[in-house]
Amino acid sequence: MTWGVRLLVRYGINVLALIVVDWIFSSVHIGRWWPLLLGAAVLTIGNAILKPILAVLTLPLIIVTFGLAYFAINVLMLVLAEWIAPRFSIDGFWTYVGATIVVWFVNVVMHWVLDRIRID
Repeated sequence: MTWGVRLLVRYGINVLALIVVDWIFSSVHIGRWWPLLLGAAVLTIGNAILKPILAVLTLPLIIVTFGLAYFAINVLMLVLAEWIAPRFSIDGFWTYVGATIVVWFVNVVMHWVLDRIRID
């Protein structure tokens, strides 16, 4: 798969993840279609470009905290998506934590499913 196709697949998975987050948490409000699509695009691009840079810059902190700082970077990617997309709001610290876990879980499950059905 080319890099562009992989990015589009990740984008689709992030759209699904944000739909699930909006459905599970009552304190997450994502307006329909435009905010959802823009939030997923920011999350996808942030995870593809910004997150690896932040991970390298904070590697000593990630090691010292046994990966907790890396989880904080994941939360920051969700904060960035919320900040850029209009009519996308997450209320409360623990909702950010829960939403980050749900986005991670949906990504893991969908990548596992896609790996199982992939035909080379």
